[in-house]
Amino acid sequence: METTLRGVGVSHGVAIGEVRHMGTAVLEPPAKQIPTDEAPREQGRARQAVEAVAADLIARGNLAGGEAQHVLEAQAMMAQDPELMADVERRIAVGSTAERAVYDAFAAYRALLAGAGEYLAGRVADLDDVRNRIVARLLGVPMPGVPDSDEPYVLIARDLAPADTALLDPTLVLGFVTEEGGPTSHSAILARALGVPAVVALQGAGELAEGTVVAVDGSTGDIFVNPSEEKRAELTRAAEDRRAALAASSGPGATSDGHKVPLLANVGGPADVPAAVEAGAEGVGLFRTEFLFLDDSAKAPSEEKQVEAYRKVLEAFPEGRVVVRVLDAGADKPLDFLTPADEPNPALGVRGLRTLLDHPEVLRTQLTALAKAAEGLPVYLEVMAPMVADRTDAKAFAEACREAGLQAKFGAMVEIPSAALRARSILQEVEFLSLGTNDLAQYTFAADRQVGAVSRLQDPWQPALLDLIAASADAAKAEGKSCGVCGEAASDPLLACVLTGLGVTSLSMGAASIPYVRATLAKHTLAQCERAAAAARATDTAEEARLAAQAVLSGE
Repeated sequence: METTLRGVGVSHGVAIGEVRHMGTAVLEPPAKQIPTDEAPREQGRARQAVEAVAADLIARGNLAGGEAQHVLEAQAMMAQDPELMADVERRIAVGSTAERAVYDAFAAYRALLAGAGEYLAGRVADLDDVRNRIVARLLGVPMPGVPDSDEPYVLIARDLAPADTALLDPTLVLGFVTEEGGPTSHSAILARALGVPAVVALQGAGELAEGTVVAVDGSTGDIFVNPSEEKRAELTRAAEDRRAALAASSGPGATSDGHKVPLLANVGGPADVPAAVEAGAEGVGLFRTEFLFLDDSAKAPSEEKQVEAYRKVLEAFPEGRVVVRVLDAGADKPLDFLTPADEPNPALGVRGLRTLLDHPEVLRTQLTALAKAAEGLPVYLEVMAPMVADRTDAKAFAEACREAGLQAKFGAMVEIPSAALRARSILQEVEFLSLGTNDLAQYTFAADRQVGAVSRLQDPWQPALLDLIAASADAAKAEGKSCGVCGEAASDPLLACVLTGLGVTSLSMGAASIPYVRATLAKHTLAQCERAAAAARATDTAEEARLAAQAVLSGE
């Protein structure tokens, strides 16, 4: 009998196939004691396992490339964390086996993250995966992971670690469904980059029996269990219609009556550029430079290394616009040489621009590198600061840009409600705004962007969030300046129309989403987008907002 479940759709497309479950996690090792004279051998085993797992993660990253590579390299660094390794060796010295010491040391660190307000909950899944891989190697058992199958299937998991998501084979994994995660989790972002339909935060997903046929709609979040032939045909037709619309869509982003909405790409470095160019991106709306810094958390990359990486991205978009976000360190992106290790709540502490203003030499080197990278190139370089709270922050950043001799526009990210509410004041110091809707939602609703239990509050359709976006866009219009969106909200084609109606002047997203957004915008006039935006803001819930906008845009 056909039944329908509802999760959070995070990656467009439809997948129909049999359920296969993710391999189970490694069992807890027995807590047996070892003689003191065996401690050095066990410590050596632990070190070898850690290095082997780190090397495997780096190799997987090299195969995956792009943003996935940066995520996996960060996970490898997590495996090699010197404090964790020191804790493992201490536990072995007092009688634990290597596998038990690893298990207990990671458990202690996991508890520490949870005690920090769970801002780092997205890292917990990564941490668990690293632990499981090390313990599995020590026990000599198969790694937990994607099931072996010769036939295409829909993958079901509690959560997906980056190491698994990055190497999913789209020819075998038709789509995936997870019990945890949210619209801005690592798995969601990587799914969009792969173009694999995905639904997260589906309660009870693990109870779906192996071999059950399901239909996954990654746009709506609907899961149809044992779908009827009629339902399969309906979903297949919808998917074919989408593909036809994508194939017919090309050129710059615009509404059907010619209102231009530049469609830009979010990139983490040079490896992400080819996909952005192929998707027809009109430039880069968010260049996440922190991935360059994550290669070595002990020190900042040299000016020369930064110049080389920045220039490769700038050269790919001659006459295009490239918006670079300076280093966004802290919270879920800690760097040993910058971020405090003992902050009680990193999400509300020294992160983003605050970190850079505390370490002006790091900011100065980055800005100088950007200036040198842009020399002689016909590119429109724009540089923005993360986590700007007020005009004082914006002024400090603009002054640092000028002191570095940077010939570019200076901007501020709107990720904190205070910045949206006082956007016009901030625009007295900078030339553009860029809305980071992921963090803006997180801080507006006090809802960690990585925790599935609060994913409804991370929904970018929340009317309160739309109000803050509208306030920012109105302020920019009043000042004759631009206001783009570079958060994951821009990747939702329907919401992209609403954002356009709110007055947003550009949209930046993962490359895989650009054709969907381009095709949808081209179907509607600016006036329709404005009516849809007004209808969405007049509601009280995210679901009501989506339905109201959909009704307007479909002519109901």
